[in-house]
Amino acid sequence: MARPLYRKLYLRTLRAARKLGLRRRQNQQTIRSARSLGPRIVVIGGGTGLSTMLRGLKTYTENITAIVSVSDDGGGSGVLREDLGMLPPGDIRNCITALANTEPTMMELMNYRFPEGINKGQSFGNLFLAALNGVSGSFEEAVMKMNEVLAVTGKVLPVTNANCNLVADFENGASVVGESKIAAKKKEQNCRIQQVRLEPEHPMALPHAIDAILSADMVILGPGSLYTSIIPNLLVDGIVKALCKTRAPKVYVLNIMTQDGETEDYTAFDHLDALLQHSAPGMVDACIYNTAPVPDPIQARYKTEDAEPVVMDMERFRKAGVEMYGFPLIARESRFARHDPNLLAQAVINVFGRCCVREGVYGAYDMLARETAPGKI
Repeated sequence: MARPLYRKLYLRTLRAARKLGLRRRQNQQTIRSARSLGPRIVVIGGGTGLSTMLRGLKTYTENITAIVSVSDDGGGSGVLREDLGMLPPGDIRNCITALANTEPTMMELMNYRFPEGINKGQSFGNLFLAALNGVSGSFEEAVMKMNEVLAVTGKVLPVTNANCNLVADFENGASVVGESKIAAKKKEQNCRIQQVRLEPEHPMALPHAIDAILSADMVILGPGSLYTSIIPNLLVDGIVKALCKTRAPKVYVLNIMTQDGETEDYTAFDHLDALLQHSAPGMVDACIYNTAPVPDPIQARYKTEDAEPVVMDMERFRKAGVEMYGFPLIARESRFARHDPNLLAQAVINVFGRCCVREGVYGAYDMLARETAPGKI
């Protein structure tokens, strides 16, 4: 009978450690969990794109920090934000459940939405986080408690404790306040978004978020909505400074499709250019992009919303000195052009291996991780 893969990994890393002269007792203390040897990866974003990334990434490393935007003002999160004066819980809840290690019944409960009554459409997970916020000293503390309750791999952090609104300014001089109103306003104005900003301006980032970026082995931006999920994090004071200061490679995961109400007619480099205009020149070292063709029926569905596959204008990336890494990333059995969590995580680990070289036991783990199918470690 073949050894379980975990046992194989243990023995390989143990042998690598012995070659470095480490004592057996030290090895046993260090290699309690294979994934504890994984790289320290910080993922910055929001929305479904971030939770998709986390769902796959936790199969490779336990050392994950998700930094999540808190400018959402729509749906159930918007209702709780207005009624209770709390920060929006929806994206935080999605990330926590993506990283959770708990019973299926608990996960089903966290994702349950009330079908009728005063809480119609509201997620139980949002209400649970709202209750924790009520008995905690801050939203950050409430999120940390939810991390503990659901035995999260790594940790999830709001980018700030400040209550901010997202404002979009358009090229024709018009503007709109509120993340949930940006898409409709853009269609009405029929022009590109010039910039987004926060009101009030210059909210302070959480110290834990800054520390995570500075100590990271790799930082991932995206995937997700460019103007409403990723860039809002960069507008929080301290985040861009930390990104520029960290020695970790910064990698932007490009969306597969343009987005209705945000990035119609944007090329791949247009996405990166907008991100850099809201942060700092040269901040991004590399990009990950999809190479798999989008099936015609899916393209036809998106075309009704003026969305299309993102065009890869490679020459502009080359001139900007940004490394490009392409992989087939589309989820196969989906009605939408979305990233497959496992394929995306495998791509991230592959790029990490090309950008970073760790030594000893950690290097042995990285090598094995690159050779192992998603979810098998």
